[in-house]
Amino acid sequence: MTIAELHADEDLRRHEFPVVAAKTFLGHAAVAPLPRRVADAVKARAEAAVTADQEASLPPNYVADTRRLVADVLQAQPDEIAFVGPTSLALSYVAAGMPWKRGHNVLIYHDDYPSNVYPWMALADRGVEVRLMNIRELGKIRMVDVQGQVDENTKLVALASCHFVTGWRVNVDALGKWLHQRGILFCLDAIQTLGAFPTSVEHVDFLAADTHKWMLGPCAAGVLYVRKAVQARLAPIVHGWHNVRSPGFLSQESIDFRDDARRYEVGSHNLLGLAGLRAAFALVEEVGIRNIAAELVRKREWLVPALQAKGCEVLQPQMPPENAGGITSFAVPGADMAALHRRLADADIVTSLRGTRDGRHWIRLSPHYYNTDAELHRVLEHLG
Repeated sequence: MTIAELHADEDLRRHEFPVVAAKTFLGHAAVAPLPRRVADAVKARAEAAVTADQEASLPPNYVADTRRLVADVLQAQPDEIAFVGPTSLALSYVAAGMPWKRGHNVLIYHDDYPSNVYPWMALADRGVEVRLMNIRELGKIRMVDVQGQVDENTKLVALASCHFVTGWRVNVDALGKWLHQRGILFCLDAIQTLGAFPTSVEHVDFLAADTHKWMLGPCAAGVLYVRKAVQARLAPIVHGWHNVRSPGFLSQESIDFRDDARRYEVGSHNLLGLAGLRAAFALVEEVGIRNIAAELVRKREWLVPALQAKGCEVLQPQMPPENAGGITSFAVPGADMAALHRRLADADIVTSLRGTRDGRHWIRLSPHYYNTDAELHRVLEHLG
């Protein structure tokens, strides 16, 4: 299935993405609806388990094959992938599991999504200096911004791959390479790019992302990537039968963690979530992540001037293609944005209402590759 085929065949589009028959869904940066094949995969896994042990009913090597599929998309190794659920949990594992010492510092961006802020702020109780990055424009993190705010005591930089309101994507590879040359670890909250743009871990030490946004997967079915070379430094902060070796399900006299990323998987897997995750990753591979990225950039390139022509103010309107994400946020000067958001919802147009620290509110559009230009024009029509 290709993007061109979807846009040319409405019956195919409605079959693969049932939501389009009921709504114009432009909220993928929040919580996405499930494609039919993802929902079918979850349903099939549930039905297979109604008359058998849920784990015993799995096909051979089901979890291992799913781990390999995720690793292929991230250009990682299977033993670097853990299934731990929500992004917030995975990031908390990283923040709490590192061997911090008083005097160390971490660099974060305070206006990132809270999931990638609070776990690091909590380190202050352990004597770690939590540096809040100072930048000129909301979400617009450049290489120079990071370079000027780290020093010899900076042990880790934690950023989002794409800002959740402005849609600005950081140059992950260039930044990660620079940090590694200085012995600084790089942790990436990739939930706003995984499934939307190529997201490589070549120069990343830790990556966390749930699948319920651009991956079009279930909630709380997320991945944690931990580079093999740093797994010995990241101590598991939870203990259970799965991540601690328990031969014959018998507790041992000492705690001996598994020697790969499964050391962060404390207990039984979320098998229904994994079924949806597996189908979601397979769909991304079929459509092609570079094709998806090109389509999202194309949409934004015409949507921004179209909104401006309607008199709207667009957050970060000028973005180089390499920094443009799938998010476009706008405000209508003098308008009640909450009321406009409700009017769009009443017209079955799903968007997100997001606030910024200056007290303003913005409508966030986050269309995906299966959305048509005609659906985006519906938004413009409601702006008068």
